[in-house]
Amino acid sequence: MKPVLVALLVAFLSFLPFHMSNSPEGGKVELIKVSPEEFNPKPGREGGTLYFVLSGDPKTLNPALAQETTSTAVIGDVFSGLTRLDLKTMEVKPDLARRWEVSEDGRVWTFYLREDVRWSDGTPFTADDVVFTFNEVYYNDDIPSSTRDILTIKGRKIKVEKIDRYAVRFTLPEPFAPFLNALSAEILPRHRLQKHVREGSFNTAWNVNTPLEEIVGTGPWVIKEYIKGQRVVYERNPYYYRKDERERRLPYIKRKVGVIIGDPDTALLKFTNGELDYIGLRPQDIQHIARTDRENIKVYDLGSTPSTTFLVFNQNPNAKVAKHKLKWFQNKVFRTAISHAIDREGICYLVYNGLAKPLYTPITEANRPYYDERYYPTYEYDLKRARELLESIGFKDRDGDGILEDSEGHDLKFTLITNAGNKERETIGNIIKEDLKKIGIEVHFQPIDFNSLVARLTSPPYEWEAVIIGLTGSLDPHFGRNVWHSSGTLHMWNPIQKKPATEWEAEVDRLIDRGAVELNFKKRVEIYKKAYRIITEQQPMIFIATPKSLLAAYDKFENLFPTVWGWYEEERLFFKN
Repeated sequence: MKPVLVALLVAFLSFLPFHMSNSPEGGKVELIKVSPEEFNPKPGREGGTLYFVLSGDPKTLNPALAQETTSTAVIGDVFSGLTRLDLKTMEVKPDLARRWEVSEDGRVWTFYLREDVRWSDGTPFTADDVVFTFNEVYYNDDIPSSTRDILTIKGRKIKVEKIDRYAVRFTLPEPFAPFLNALSAEILPRHRLQKHVREGSFNTAWNVNTPLEEIVGTGPWVIKEYIKGQRVVYERNPYYYRKDERERRLPYIKRKVGVIIGDPDTALLKFTNGELDYIGLRPQDIQHIARTDRENIKVYDLGSTPSTTFLVFNQNPNAKVAKHKLKWFQNKVFRTAISHAIDREGICYLVYNGLAKPLYTPITEANRPYYDERYYPTYEYDLKRARELLESIGFKDRDGDGILEDSEGHDLKFTLITNAGNKERETIGNIIKEDLKKIGIEVHFQPIDFNSLVARLTSPPYEWEAVIIGLTGSLDPHFGRNVWHSSGTLHMWNPIQKKPATEWEAEVDRLIDRGAVELNFKKRVEIYKKAYRIITEQQPMIFIATPKSLLAAYDKFENLFPTVWGWYEEERLFFKN
């Protein structure tokens, strides 16, 4: 997991030694919490194969185009950026850059690159790759990269210039608070991809059918084998530049295998059978772990996940959606009614085994100090209130069939989709369907293949009505710009707007842009809180719940330091004797 994050004080993360969680069958599982002060990796030994789960097949192997977790999970460790985040100190550290200098006004940054880096095919890494990545890919209007949203300051691009073979200058239109964090974006190989940019074929380059020897990066791993629906096999990058204090190559582990398992229940069984070395747990999985009675499994409680799960309606006027439904979905009162009809408390217990909290906002407790539950409005489960709100905007059961109709006589019904195989979302969808039926709404709930779902959400003709899906979240609010800014590619309800469709979206745009350039931390927090409050009031996304982030691993590793944002120094992980 390679986060693109901003530095926050470690104090914002709360850690305790451990506590016990009861399973419904009466068993107990020790939930371990670790402190960053304990993150002290020791010298390790090389060797071994690590087995882990991948939740689905990638849609692309091109990091500039990847927008879904099934793709980023596969390729994230193949590439690296100019900077990286130290998950122990939450400070930005050099990666492909060895150091940098900044002008007094905070606008001109000079990066001096490592001179010992080679791409995984042996080609030297230089400033040409950096300039190519930014100027020809990320800032290319013909390439739909969400990274461009992150690297844009109030709609203006950063000027990127080569100084010499190992130095690059970035000139910002104005100071940019998350700039160093943003430079953890993947650097791409000019010698492999420039021809695709110039031929106009970049948007299909490095697809899942591309010969794997063509996919080269500077990260710790290279992909050696990909068999659709089965596995992705990685080997250490023979040219990877990071070493330990004894000058030994990293990563210590020589090989890893990502087993593709779309069904979390199947993945859990494979883990408890010993076929996987670690796995992210859902709260309801605790009872299964308790039944196994395996003393060599450790379960880590990483705190509230930064990920959000939500229901969103399609408000895009250019989408393939019936006009009368579009009118419903664009109505704030309609969305508020739906929000009141969602039993978040019930979902927390039925779906997440009580290890979750109701969520009403775009951020979770993991996003301290931006998260303040007293500051944001809530939408308590109240079916009577939901029905009253619908009737206030003209919905009535005019023919007595139990289904409401709008003022034009259209039945209040819509199709709700989610990704098939995700049991939590499937259960949430069925709970919502039944509750909405109680207030006169007919929901056709249809789980579909994840990549098909992503294609519907992100590509014309945007043929969907409502969806339950999630976002992974990020520490710095700016890295959600592509979701919350009206021009963003992941502004799901109405993406890539040339001009904000509503006044509230225009105000959020202004706040998001202000927050990016505000260098005073306290002022910056208040700016983003205002933006999140507006989003919470408007409910373009109806947030549902935030579960705990749990990780289970066999007690066979040294240097295992998990956090809610990823693993600290994952390359130093090694097997015990």
